[in-house]
Formats: sequence, structure tokens, C-alpha cells
Amino acid sequence: MSGGPAGALSGKLALWVGGNKQIFEKHKSILQTMGDQVAYIGPIGAGSVAKLVHNCAGYTIQTALGEVFTMGVKAGVEPLALWDAIRQGALGRRRTFDGLSQQFLPDIYDPPAFALKLAHKDVSLATRLAKEVGVPMRLSNMALEEMTEALNRGWGHLDSRSPLKLQQERAGVEIKVDIEKLKEVLKRDPAI
Repeated sequence: MSGGPAGALSGKLALWVGGNKQIFEKHKSILQTMGDQVAYIGPIGAGSVAKLVHNCAGYTIQTALGEVFTMGVKAGVEPLALWDAIRQGALGRRRTFDGLSQQFLPDIYDPPAFALKLAHKDVSLATRLAKEVGVPMRLSNMALEEMTEALNRGWGHLDSRSPLKLQQERAGVEIKVDIEKLKEVLKRDPAI
């Protein structure tokens, strides 16, 4: 389940179910009285794994946002103005996980939406600025290391998300989802 107390009060809860699909289908209508996003995820335990992925991603993203936001404020930008500005950028305007559908999930990094070499320049400048103003940037420096490794492999002309392939290699998994299936999911649940 995802949505917290506010989601429970409003009925806006995601319920991710693992187990026997026939049993899920039989009782799905009951689950839909508790949440607006009820989904069968896979075999027993799959719902718990989805919850762990969601929560870990959320807290990691939260930590990264705290890191870069403090750098922006310490570099002289007023907090409200900074927050308002970054909400209007490409990342701020889309649902967090929808970005995975464009390069990472279909495993398509060419042609690039934004080239890795350009993204590497931006993250290098940001981490350099953080150093100048005395803000520790542990997660951002790790991201820069990933980007540098990808550049060293000759991926600079590929999309800036191409370093995500490095983690797949380390984990020993290959992720490639059919584009048409991705479009079906996005069509079913457009950005709110």
C-alpha cells in the first residue's frame, strides 16, 4: 500500500498485490473500495518488493533534492524562488517515474533527448559550485562518477540516462520493455 494517512482518508491509495492472480481478480472490487490504484504485480512477495522499490527511491530522491537544494540556497538563491523555478523545469513538470519510460525501460539511448556529455558538464559545474560554497554533495558526486564512467566508455553521444546501463551490468539484469506496452501503461494512467 502506498499513500499514507492522507491517501487513506481521501481514497487515493495504491495497492500492489502479489500472489495468486485468480484470487486477486476475485477480490479486486473489495480492494478498490480502499484505493484508487489497485494492481496485480506478480507472484507472492511482488507487492512487497514494489513497495520497497517505491519507498527506497522516494527517500533517495528526497535526499538528493535536499543536497542540491541546499547548494542552490548557499550559492545565493532564495529558497521559495528556487523551489518555484525548479518545479517548472522538465523534471518538475512530469511524474517522477514516467521518465523511465523514455530511455531506461525500452533500452533506447540513441538518439539522445539530452546528450550525456552535456549532462556531465552540468553535473560537473554543479558539484564544483557546491565545493566552492562549502556544501557536501555525496549523492551528486556519486552520480558524476557514474556519468564519468559512461563517458569513459565512449557513451558521450548517447542520452544522459545511458549511465543507468552500468547498474544493470553490476546487478546482472537486462531491462528492455516493449515500447507499445509502455505506451499502453502511460495512456491508461496519464499524468495527474
